[in-house]
Amino acid sequence: MPAWVHKANAKVAASPVGRWFRLEGSGHKKERKGSYFFTEIRAGIAAFFAMAYILAVNSSIVADTGGTCVCNGGADDPICNNNVEYALCSAEIKRDLVTATAAISALSSFCMGLFANLPVSLAPGMGLNAYFAYTVVGFHGTGTVPYSVALTAIFVEGWIFFALALFGMRQWLARAIPRSIKLATSVGIGLFLTLIGLTYSEGLGLIVGATSTPLELAGCESALRDPDTGLCPDGGKMRNPAMWIGIFCGGIFTVMLMMYRVKGAIIAGIILVSIISWPRTTSFTYFPYTTVGDDSFDFFRKVVDFHQISRTLNVQQWDISGYGGQFGLALITFLYVDILDCTGTLYSMARFADLMDPVTQDFEGSSVAYMVDAIGISIGAILGTPPITAFIESGAGISEGGKTGLTAMVTGICFFISIFFAPIFASIPPWATGCVLILVGSMMMKHVTEINWTYMGDAIPAFLTIALMPFSYSIADGLIAGVCSYILINTVVWIIEKASGGRIVPANKAEKDPWTWRIPGGFLPGWVVRLSKGKKDFWREDDLPVAESVSERRSRDGEDGAKTLDVSETPKTKADSSEGNPEKVQGSSL
Repeated sequence: MPAWVHKANAKVAASPVGRWFRLEGSGHKKERKGSYFFTEIRAGIAAFFAMAYILAVNSSIVADTGGTCVCNGGADDPICNNNVEYALCSAEIKRDLVTATAAISALSSFCMGLFANLPVSLAPGMGLNAYFAYTVVGFHGTGTVPYSVALTAIFVEGWIFFALALFGMRQWLARAIPRSIKLATSVGIGLFLTLIGLTYSEGLGLIVGATSTPLELAGCESALRDPDTGLCPDGGKMRNPAMWIGIFCGGIFTVMLMMYRVKGAIIAGIILVSIISWPRTTSFTYFPYTTVGDDSFDFFRKVVDFHQISRTLNVQQWDISGYGGQFGLALITFLYVDILDCTGTLYSMARFADLMDPVTQDFEGSSVAYMVDAIGISIGAILGTPPITAFIESGAGISEGGKTGLTAMVTGICFFISIFFAPIFASIPPWATGCVLILVGSMMMKHVTEINWTYMGDAIPAFLTIALMPFSYSIADGLIAGVCSYILINTVVWIIEKASGGRIVPANKAEKDPWTWRIPGGFLPGWVVRLSKGKKDFWREDDLPVAESVSERRSRDGEDGAKTLDVSETPKTKADSSEGNPEKVQGSSL
């Protein structure tokens, strides 16, 4: 590293900025070893390139709802599949959502870094956006509640989150969910995203709904599809050039880059497919010579442009009298999924960055981090986006050496710059993002090996959760099936055991995943404990040395690290096996 970089790092570390972010050399009692100013900048840029795909994917998925567009297709076209006016409105919604996604990602990531001092960035969550678009609001508004009412549910959810984080309830709720259901939820959402990536609306168009069977092979050009059933003729199946471009250039190419650990592999695949699909003279162009194609191309030619949000800003509908039950279901499901999603990712990333306290099993700034996430959810709802959450792709920045909030702040600044390139991100075709959804789904499948399949009280609820999410095309239905079956099966076992005096129990009950509502380190958040002790500046963490990390101790004691053993190095149970590895926990989804 050049000498001037060392000097600059040392100068920043000695400044108030260095002390605030606890850079190495700042003199802070909890300074983070190995954190340097220029390393944090590089880490933030790496995290942005790993997350940038969300700008195209989220806007495309949510635009499928039609947003605030009104369908006037009549009896012949009740959901406006072929209505030009509605298609133009949907294109405008997508442009709004590119700006909204970039804006909320920029604001929330910057605030996470500034106030919580964590190298974790936030953006609208994968899985949550699919549930919002295809279950709650539905394709072209065919779901249970309108777009504006669903945003109201998200706005309310954000403030509920804030209260839960403020009083320490969020940690307890995350622990109260059985481990098998947590893991199964991630796998089920992965299959759900995969199904979306295989269909026409936001994917490759490889699978289509059928009449004699639930699903059928497709892959033909849209012009060849039956207007009534949507099916492909046998002679046209698997002959859509756009599909093959997506498979090879967006799928295989991206996988190869990921195998060789190329930074920004996902966004590279999206860019390649998009560039191939932009010329108007090809048969697979994203800008055909139609009214909608001309409108999209005119916007694309601007390249650099600030697109003002016009159709999704502050459109909440507070009169929910006609949607009471469905509104409540959507609110609870958003609450439940986001608890698992953000909490799991935050803990995983904190462990990856060596920021966990081995005694309390908590990380620095956890309460502030949860509150930033909660407020970001409500602000995002005002902009028109689904709930934001911590992204597992933040691990790309941590892998580059990011250990402080400067990493997340740099990522936020990059997202802010991307606001001015809305024409580019709004012109990415669905066959470019379809493979991204499938790849994200495949990465979420790894959690299936961690589910306890030996004890049926854990295995059956997990299986129902996984199966019903894609098969019912509803994340909520899968969650309800899993939680209810878990409660029913295990409650009956408990009743029989108590009634028989412990004589009648399943043969392998000892293999059941442990469950407890207790939280290591205490139930109450730190600020409540400090307030109860009469500390005047109770909002400020105690300025005590942070517990020595495992990596530091091993470095001090030698490779074997055998001199001492504390609670952080005790052998992990099966339930804890994924906590230290960021790749074991899904973040853009759970």
